[in-house]
Formats: sequence, C-alpha cells, structure tokens
Amino acid sequence: MAGTVAKKCLSPLTFLTRRLSAPEFITQCCYHKKVVDHYENPRNVGTLDKNSKKVGTGLVGAPACGDVMKLQIEVDDNGKIVDARFKTFGCGSAIASSSLATEWVKGKSVDEALTIKNTDIAKELSLPPVKLHCSMLAEDAIKAALADYRLKQHDDQQEAASASN
Repeated sequence: MAGTVAKKCLSPLTFLTRRLSAPEFITQCCYHKKVVDHYENPRNVGTLDKNSKKVGTGLVGAPACGDVMKLQIEVDDNGKIVDARFKTFGCGSAIASSSLATEWVKGKSVDEALTIKNTDIAKELSLPPVKLHCSMLAEDAIKAALADYRLKQHDDQQEAASASN
C-alpha cells in the first residue's frame, strides 16, 4: 500500500537520492497542504471557562478511529460568537478540521454557526473520503457546543423566572 502511494506521489529518483522521514512522506503523499498547515500551525488551541454562562462546550468522539474533539465557543450578549477554542486527540485531519471549525465560527451568530456543514469543512481541507469522519466530528462538536450554550441560557432564564415569582 505505502509503495503504491509512494509511486503515485514521488518520483523514483526521490528514493535514490535521499530517504524521506515519516512526517515528510505523509506531508508529500497523503495530506493536502491546507491540512498540513492547520496541523503544523493549529489555530485557537486551548480551553475556555466551561462554567461561564457565555461558554458552550462540545465533546464528541469516534470510538472506531479513536478521535476525540472538544470545541468551545464564547458568545457575547448580542448572540455573536467572539471566541472559540479546541483540543483534539486524533489524526492530522481531525486536528485540521477542528482548527478550521474554530476559525469559521468566530464572528458568526449562534444561528449562523449551525449552518456550517461537514461537507464545507471537507471541501475546504480537500479531505479524502476515508477522512470525512473528521469533518463530521467537527460539525458535531460545533452543534454540541451550541446546544450546551443554549442549555445554559435556558437554565439561566428559568432561574430568573423562579427568582421573580
């Protein structure tokens, strides 16, 4: 399999003139340059205060491949996402998908962020079919973070209504 990929991606002279390390081989053969860029220079890595009423946290995973993605959003009083952070355990495509997702949600309203689809993420990163589950995880993480944020807002409204009675 690796030999077949190598034949398609690299000229035979590459193997005669020098030896490729594993990261170089993967970079040159398997991942699109956008994936490599997000993997090597991930945007918005970190965490936000999960106890804040303005922060929604989504934690999703794919047991079949071992990818786990945590994505958090911070929403201002006008319903606009002002910050996003992620932590991902997984392959380069999973990390790139979550990095891109955090970039895309920033500046959007909560409703606009719901329109981000895995197909858009996969297309932007040029993910091969075998890696589409990574973009699906990113979409699920966005939805989970938004659902958590909305739940906190709903709970907050119920507390305010109870206090006024």
